[in-house]
Amino acid sequence: MILLNTIKIETLADLKNALQTAIELEHATIPPYLTANFTLFNTGNDQISNLIGSVVGEEMLHLSIACNILNAIEGNPVLNKPGFIPTYPGVLPGGVEYGLKVPLQKFSLELVYDVFMTIEEPENPIEIKNLMVSPDVLTIGEFYANIKDMISSLEADAQAIGKTIFTGNPKNQMTFEKFYPSSLLFPIIDEETALRGIDIIIDQGEGTTTDPFVTPIDDADTTELAHYYRFEEIYKGKTIQKDPSGGYVYGEPLIPFYPELVPNMWPNPKMNDYPKDSQAYINSKFFNYNYTSLLNSLHLTFNGEPNQINAAMGIMFSLRLYALKLLAIPDPNNPGYVAGPSFEYIAGE
Repeated sequence: MILLNTIKIETLADLKNALQTAIELEHATIPPYLTANFTLFNTGNDQISNLIGSVVGEEMLHLSIACNILNAIEGNPVLNKPGFIPTYPGVLPGGVEYGLKVPLQKFSLELVYDVFMTIEEPENPIEIKNLMVSPDVLTIGEFYANIKDMISSLEADAQAIGKTIFTGNPKNQMTFEKFYPSSLLFPIIDEETALRGIDIIIDQGEGTTTDPFVTPIDDADTTELAHYYRFEEIYKGKTIQKDPSGGYVYGEPLIPFYPELVPNMWPNPKMNDYPKDSQAYINSKFFNYNYTSLLNSLHLTFNGEPNQINAAMGIMFSLRLYALKLLAIPDPNNPGYVAGPSFEYIAGE
């Protein structure tokens, strides 16, 4: 599991800082998931790609919920600074230095098991023995539970003197029913809606302690596994089903994987490692310009211009175009490999 440094949350300012860390953490998983998914395009691995794509969509939902909560308590989400994107390979935002190093690399079953399942692993995975961890670190679920506790504590203190911590401008709340139903992405206006939003993040990511499937109310009344178990299905190559005699089993339909069709992308590429006159550099620059524009649009979306989400979504879908161009180009520095997306912020764009 991912372990986070213990974050002090005692004041409203601490709560705002914790929510900014949550935003950065939710975002940081998206480039690794997207990179792996880009390498599956047109390879016949559609079932795997669809599962990863569903997780990416929910990570964007979780980022949006965290931004809405921060706005609700009169904070200011920041999504367009160079340090917002972590260095890959490296630990995720808020992570302990000796923790998992997350890379940008082509899809493989090893990547799913060693990295993606570790990112999404709940505190007590169903039927998997949990390792003992230091009391000085937190799992992602514990991190969000602490945020919930502090929201309730600070709001109770404010209510006791006739005030509230939810003083943010309601116009800064972002909803996007074309992509997320109102039962999942909704205005955060008070303690109840804030806690409801965090429950969705936890349930979709980890599931419950007794059920790998997301509680229907937390997933628009659909039947879907939590992220960890979706990745486990991919790794096992089988779907998880309820066992009539109790518990859960792996069964059909199978989830096949054709590794020989996945392009051999050089891991953790960097734009400036490519020769300036190469196609790899040119397409990497186009990709990063678009990614920077996406972050700038999202920043505007969550800072008073919620309609910017339409532009952001358009840019997001264009990223695949440049990613696929890169994956079709030989890496000029590494024979036998192809280039790939680097997800770097270009300041001033």
